[in-house]
Amino acid sequence: MIISMYQASVPVFIHTLHNLVGILEKGATYAETKKIDQYVLLNSRLFPDMFPLSKQVQIASDIAKRGAAQLAGAEAPKFEDNETTLPELVDRVQKTISYLDTLKPEQIDGSEDKTITITQGDKSLSFEGMPFLLYFVLPNVYFHVTTTYDILRHCGVELGKKDFLGKR
Repeated sequence: MIISMYQASVPVFIHTLHNLVGILEKGATYAETKKIDQYVLLNSRLFPDMFPLSKQVQIASDIAKRGAAQLAGAEAPKFEDNETTLPELVDRVQKTISYLDTLKPEQIDGSEDKTITITQGDKSLSFEGMPFLLYFVLPNVYFHVTTTYDILRHCGVELGKKDFLGKR
């Protein structure tokens, strides 16, 4: 069996982002139960030179929607980075999932060799489609979702591997 570019991207992003929603919802419940100001969780970070939780979620959302859009040759929706509560971050992730649900296999399949150029700061990076997905987009999505999980776990939210992996 051969896996297609669509199968390796959109369903994986959606699954991972659904798990992120569950992780964030557990964080919100924890904050409410323990009477912790959500601001504390939203601005928590694992180390001073790392982004806080809110930015980790925003980046996970952006990487998934932009990566899929670039493979599809489409324009990803732009979201303001103005979330100030965990429910607002959940809403952002759900909007990302809704966007990903609009993409069809025929838009992404066949993009293995497509040239994709992205800008990071003052640098441009060019990839072929498959390496872009496998070595840039997927690792970035997993990194930022994992870091969100780690921040909340470090703050005391009862999370386990099942929360990260989700249901199949």
